[in-house]
Amino acid sequence: QVQLVESGGGLVQAGGSLRLSCAASGTIFSSNVMAWYRQAPGRKQRELVASMTSGGSTNYADSVKGRFTISRDNAKNTVYLQMNSLKPEDTAVYYCNIFSTPRVYWGQGTQVTVSS
Repeated sequence: QVQLVESGGGLVQAGGSLRLSCAASGTIFSSNVMAWYRQAPGRKQRELVASMTSGGSTNYADSVKGRFTISRDNAKNTVYLQMNSLKPEDTAVYYCNIFSTPRVYWGQGTQVTVSS
């Protein structure tokens, strides 16, 4: 059974920074994609924020390029999201996601609130 535990969310002023962490327990195939999604208040769908393959390829939403950085520690099955220059529109619940064919795993979510 794979479980994802997120940490690092909180309240920050616009322009500030936060670092999210997500640690996966259990057995995960070495070839996988780790990602962060977010769901903003009032939105029904989660949007992809950033993803990173086990080989190191990254993908970012246009809205966070240049401000957010995803990284991972494969030995620890942990993925990070460094968020800089935060804006009020970044306010959302952030979810960790791991896609390890054929399964998808989700964390419980961590709240990030950016005040103006």
